[in-house]
Amino acid sequence: MSRVGKEPIEVPAGVSVVVDGSTVNVTGSMGSLSQALLPGIKLTQADNIITISRDSDEAVYRSNHGLMRSLVNNMVEGVSRGFSKKLEINGVGYRVAMDGANLRFSLGFSHDVNFSVPEGITANIEQNTVTIKGISKQQVGQIAAEIRSLKKPEPYKGKGIKYVGEHIIRKSGKSGKDKAA
Repeated sequence: MSRVGKEPIEVPAGVSVVVDGSTVNVTGSMGSLSQALLPGIKLTQADNIITISRDSDEAVYRSNHGLMRSLVNNMVEGVSRGFSKKLEINGVGYRVAMDGANLRFSLGFSHDVNFSVPEGITANIEQNTVTIKGISKQQVGQIAAEIRSLKKPEPYKGKGIKYVGEHIIRKSGKSGKDKAA
């Protein structure tokens, strides 16, 4: 039995889960999400508890069992509480500003970098920190990764965009600069 897949999912008050054929629809106070059920996986709901089960013990069904449980759990958590990721911008002259619904980054290039924020995602800026919020964990993580990839942190001075709490391994730089030639 999958250790992840066998765990039940508790549905908080105000969240409704509806299985319509081979899709799961989850609706809560923050919005609604839907996900197709993977083949060989069944979802049963009793009161406020959801359990995920599989048809057989083949390897593909065992791996899909835990995956489907995680996806449904993330949907339930997303529509009730939401997800967020924080990114920190480090570097002299590196800035971010809101340009309507888009983000405009100054990252040391000869031009500003414009990043369009998709629908369903909100971006908040506080000094040098960008907070990405949304109900889909996959979408929030993807948008945060795309913003980070605009200017990854470099190992010598740590300049660039990094996640809050991320540790950048620093390099010492040139080691023979004090020697006389």
